[in-house]
Parts: sequence; C-alpha cells; structure tokens
Amino acid sequence: MADLPDISSPTREAIFAGYERDANEGFRTHLGASLIGKACERALWYDFRWTTRARFAGRVLRLFETGNREEERLVRNLRRTGATVVEVDPQSGRQFRVAAHGGHFGGSLDAVAINLIEAPKTWHVVEFKTHAQKSFTDLAAKKVRESKPQHYAQMQVYMLLTEISRAIYLAVNKNTDDLYVERIELDAAFAAQLLEKAGRIIFAQNPPARINEDPAWYQCRFCDHADVCHGKQAAEINCRTCLHATPIDGGWQCARHNKSLSEVDQRTACERHLYLPALIPGEQADAGEDWVEYVFPDGAHWRDMGINKTAGGAS
Repeated sequence: MADLPDISSPTREAIFAGYERDANEGFRTHLGASLIGKACERALWYDFRWTTRARFAGRVLRLFETGNREEERLVRNLRRTGATVVEVDPQSGRQFRVAAHGGHFGGSLDAVAINLIEAPKTWHVVEFKTHAQKSFTDLAAKKVRESKPQHYAQMQVYMLLTEISRAIYLAVNKNTDDLYVERIELDAAFAAQLLEKAGRIIFAQNPPARINEDPAWYQCRFCDHADVCHGKQAAEINCRTCLHATPIDGGWQCARHNKSLSEVDQRTACERHLYLPALIPGEQADAGEDWVEYVFPDGAHWRDMGINKTAGGAS
C-alpha cells in the first residue's frame, strides 16, 4: 500500500492548534448520561473522579464541531415534515437539562418534539448523532439498542428524568448523507437501573472492579484510563483524586479544610492534596496527618506528602 501524501501545512496546523487551545480543560463537572451506558463501571468512576485528562487532537475537535452543526440541519429537516421541534427550555432559555444525584449526574437534550408523522400526539425526546459508513451500516442492521448501547442508555435516562415515554433517534451517515430514524420506547426498569448505577459510581470512595485484569483486553487497550487503571501512570492532581474530597448534594466538600469546593478549587487542588489510596498501585504502609506511605509490589516505598508531590510522583 502506497504511503499517503503529506498534506501538512503551516495554515492547516495552525487551524487545528486553535481548536486545541480553545478546548476545555478535559474534565466534565458531572457524570454524563451520554456515558452511563459504558460497559466498564471503573472507567466511569475514573471519568467522574477526573483521574485522566481528556485530550483530543485539533482535527478530532473540529470533527466534533461538525457533528454539532449537523444538529441545526436535522432540526430544519424535522420541521419540514410538520413536526414541532423545541430546542430550548422556555423557562431557562437554554438546552433542556436533566439532573439527578445532587446534580452530579445528568445531561442536555438535543431537543423535544411533537407532531411526528409516526406519532403526532406524543412528545418525544430527540437525539441526533452522526456516523461513519461502517457504524451507520451496523446501526441499520442491528438497531440502536444493540449497535449503540451508550446512545440507547442516554435516551432511556432522558426519558425517565423528563417523564417523556418516547424518544426519536436521528442518525446521519457522514459518507452518504443518508438518514436512519428509530423511535424508542421508555424501558422504565432499565432506566432506573442506569440511574442506580450512576449513584453507585458517584458516591463510591473506591473504584469498581476492572472489566478485565489484562491490560491487553480490547476494552482496556482503547480506554483513556488504561495506564492509571493498571498502575502505569499517576492520576491527575485535583480535588477529585484527593482522599479529603467527597461529593455532596449540589457540590463537593473538603474534609481537610472543612469547606465547599468550587469548580476552580477542584481543578487546581491545594498543597495538601493526598491521593485516594485506590489510585496508588501499592499497599498503604504508614500514614501521618499530611502524608501517606505506600509500598509497591517490587518492594519500593513512596511517601505521598502533598505539597512536595509532583504529577509523576506516584508512578
């Protein structure tokens, strides 16, 4: 196979660099409904505890933007069929949001709609997605629940928390502009299980079991948290990875300083940050007021001393 031509240029790289500069800090303040269908609960716990910063290349961030822009066209497409599509909550002037577990779990709906051709009198949660050819073909063959379980779970949570019993899923084939449309019914028992799963993860002090103990397992190999999970890399330093911090109704609380933690506090942490013991790939050997000592499987000792710690100190 011939090598692909080099398409790099200063302008191209500058455009992608701009996306990377403008990207957020890689952490979501809540556990998202869009993620709750993920198979590995440990990975979800790592997401919520901000152990690994999400970093995307500029090209990928631009691709995300393209997906968001597609939503505008899909709204126009639906309205052209006679549907009433409401994108913004009239009470807040923003996207419809759902939340649970003290605000630590939730998400934003793309829209709600009524007067759809298939069921004109029923309100629907609306979910828009874009797919490459292979993904779109699989979706058309297997339907949403089997082909895209995270998307299915996301809609189930939205339906449960909005008390809307139907959803409509509109998917675009990015290669051909073909469309896939599927109506989904609320499975209240399944949605309640997802909500319980979210609470279990959010309020757990320790991570759930690994989905597989072999780091070469395919779900581990492609996981953003693989190096932290399998003890090859230190977790990020922030309040959510600190043993003093606890999620409470409406926010986070620091036991060491006896105060509520703002989002800025959580992201920056303080000089007395001490890792949650579950994030250290060793056994606790000793501890003092502001330090914890660990022994690793190879016999080496390491003391977590807060202010003297560097990001790589526990690796």
